Amino acid sequence: MIRFFVAIAVLTAALPAAARDLTVMSLNIRLPADGDGANRWELRRDLTAGTVGRANPDVIGTQELFKRQGDDLVARLPRYRWIGVGRSGTGKADDEHMGIFYRADRLTVERWGNFWLSDTPEVPGSISWGHPYPRMVTWAIFRERDGKRFAMFNTHLPYRAEDEAAREKGVALLASRIPGIASDLPVVVTGDFNTVPDSATHRRLAQELTDAWTATRQRSGPEATFHGFTGKPDRRIDWIFTRGFTPLSVTTIDRRKGNVFPSDHYPVVATLRH
Repeated sequence: MIRFFVAIAVLTAALPAAARDLTVMSLNIRLPADGDGANRWELRRDLTAGTVGRANPDVIGTQELFKRQGDDLVARLPRYRWIGVGRSGTGKADDEHMGIFYRADRLTVERWGNFWLSDTPEVPGSISWGHPYPRMVTWAIFRERDGKRFAMFNTHLPYRAEDEAAREKGVALLASRIPGIASDLPVVVTGDFNTVPDSATHRRLAQELTDAWTATRQRSGPEATFHGFTGKPDRRIDWIFTRGFTPLSVTTIDRRKGNVFPSDHYPVVATLRH
């Protein structure tokens, strides 16, 4: 009998770890603005943290994140860490970050970095193509506990209607950088792309990557994501794109507490298998 249990223990130890799906969130968290009234950061940060905690993502790509918001979230969600720099490249805390959050008990950051969406991507804070603010990508290579690795890229594109050409150039630059950073690893891209799926920007990104929302039949929540603290979203501008993953499901989280929302965008959560 003892030999039997020893044999079972040896066989069990030899089995590979069970595959675990990856949960990814994209969230434009909305910068702290006193003009947001009932939805200013101090009044919604607990709801935002609670929304993230309930979704329990492995990684989160955020946009418009200020350092104090990132610090507030990890104080409330201590299993998470985050990486990122301010988009101006000055090192100021009161600056927007493309912060990537990750579950430190599940993932290890092997390396990470940034580049700017401009004609000089290595120059922090650089601007090209006629839009008013610096736009950038923060990326990371992660290792999971079972040894699997993947690459993540997070961005926020220009917002004006006249910036469509700049948005298309931005995703073309992003796509061109993925092979050199990620090699043949599975890839996930999160972002606020500030345009709709029926756009040149979406078509350009879809040349190399797959839109998780359209790639799965398991969709829940509203399709549109930007609602401006109204609860009435009008455009799907927050996307999760993948390569080397199979999207199993995508959910748009339309949670609120009275007139308070986690953000002026609904978070998007994708479950991916690789």
